[in-house]
Amino acid sequence: MNKAVELIKLWGAYEERHPNGTIEEFCRHQLTVSVKKEKPIAPEWQLIPDINGQLMILIRKIGRFHIMYSNKALEGTGLDQIEEFGILVIIFNRKNPIKSEVIYDNLLELSSGTNMLIRLKKRGMISEYTDKDDKRVKRLKLTPKGEETLQKAKIVVHRVAGMIAERLSEEDKQLCVQLLDPINTRFTGIIQKQKSKTFEEIYQENKL
Repeated sequence: MNKAVELIKLWGAYEERHPNGTIEEFCRHQLTVSVKKEKPIAPEWQLIPDINGQLMILIRKIGRFHIMYSNKALEGTGLDQIEEFGILVIIFNRKNPIKSEVIYDNLLELSSGTNMLIRLKKRGMISEYTDKDDKRVKRLKLTPKGEETLQKAKIVVHRVAGMIAERLSEEDKQLCVQLLDPINTRFTGIIQKQKSKTFEEIYQENKL
């Protein structure tokens, strides 16, 4: 069959099932169909995650790979862990933010985030000053040493990210970002507001 004719037939079949579907969604659908494989049959006693669980496990494991290799790569830069690098990045990008912004933007607990800020201050990488408009507020900024450390650490952190994602094409990386960013956007805006709620309350709020 002519490939153009085959493509038109595939689009027609997709459009029947998804009349409001876009071309981008059609392309993603075809990619999904093309990678489906025969599932191995597991013993009944095993706990097998559903597709949501599989996705979360995959994301979590990749995140752990990134943390482990990043912490190893940061040795000798003056930073002990990737979260400290994240703190320096937020202070640099936000142009002198307040402490809570730095902590929550890095998804840290208040106590552990505060301790990291104290350690970075003791190492001479950050300093704090009183906000000129609100004397009760303390703002953070990078010291020259902090900026130098950030630039040095950025090189090795980029190398780690490149190493982990090396087997993916640039198009695949763009697709992954496009697919996962809505999750990031959705929960970034609500996670701090939901910290004091029970999971059942959070679940009901987040159900589609």
